[in-house]
Amino acid sequence: MSRNFGKVWNCVSTVLVALVVLLAALLAGARLFGLQVFTILSGSMEPKYPVGSLIYVKSVDPSQVKEGDVITFLLSDTVTATHRVVGIVDQGDGALRFRTKGDANDAEDGTLVHYKNVVGTPVFTIPYLGYFSNWITHAPGKYIAITAAVVFLILLFLPDMLKKADEADKKAAERKQ
Repeated sequence: MSRNFGKVWNCVSTVLVALVVLLAALLAGARLFGLQVFTILSGSMEPKYPVGSLIYVKSVDPSQVKEGDVITFLLSDTVTATHRVVGIVDQGDGALRFRTKGDANDAEDGTLVHYKNVVGTPVFTIPYLGYFSNWITHAPGKYIAITAAVVFLILLFLPDMLKKADEADKKAAERKQ
């Protein structure tokens, strides 16, 4: 194997490893800091949170939420939404409910959000990274990502294995002479 190819391959593999570590930190590492990660799949909060953005949400005490705050909340067991609070309804028994509306929507949401369904408030967002996150968490993107990782690992160790095989062949050839 040529010396130049080895240098180029080392640079490429280093950059790829750095990208993978960075993406892993952005997608999964946020949980270490108590953040949950969600993908914006609709345009209801544009331009603040464009479609395809990845938002990082920290938990919040619902009693601390004020009108004008943006909250992420559960619509069902598997579906979340991120909208702005436009009103707070205290039902008298301490059970707060929030009236919400997407910034880009013409009307308020049809139902009130119960305080127990509040996940938290968005801390920051990364545009477009949500597309990638959504792609690798669903088939076929998940399978392509796993296959690419396996191929990358093989290619990462292949030059060393070939070098050792070449050295072993040279030593065997020298012994025969």
